Amino acid sequence: MKKLFSIALLALASAALASAQAKIGVVNSQKALLETEDIKKAQKDLETKYKPRQDQMAKLDKELQDIQAQLQSGRLNELGQQELTAQGQRKQRDLQRLQQDLQSDVESERTDILQRAGTRMQDVIKKVADEKGLDVVLDTSSTHYFKAPLDITEDVVAAYNKAYPITAATAAPAAPKPAPVK
Repeated sequence: MKKLFSIALLALASAALASAQAKIGVVNSQKALLETEDIKKAQKDLETKYKPRQDQMAKLDKELQDIQAQLQSGRLNELGQQELTAQGQRKQRDLQRLQQDLQSDVESERTDILQRAGTRMQDVIKKVADEKGLDVVLDTSSTHYFKAPLDITEDVVAAYNKAYPITAATAAPAAPKPAPVK
């Protein structure tokens, strides 16, 4: 009798839990992050900041092409070829160093930006979930299928842009001057 009562109580509790449906939302957090005004501005700022260094690398690359063309022309004596080859090797090393430095600097800054914005995005997702009365928010990357009305990505982007507006105070610092080439 006691066992039968336990089973009945368990069945009653299961039915009560099943009738209380969880409200679910789905967000494409990567898309949401990349569509924020904050990230769009950061991308433009990075491009502007590092443009002088990219221009410097393009100039070095052009100089290397010119050196290669002179070497292939066959109009130089042996001493001229040696000097031009040495100059080309120095410029090639300079170009490689600039490329590595640029890549390292951009990756470091991009990582910092994405970490900051990612933390903010998580806070915004929680806030939107609370406002919508959602019990669970899943990322689209871990969801095989969901109905479109469950997608809160656009709401999250709008809430992020509202919470972290772009102002003159968030402008990027002036671009640094390119390093001199030896």
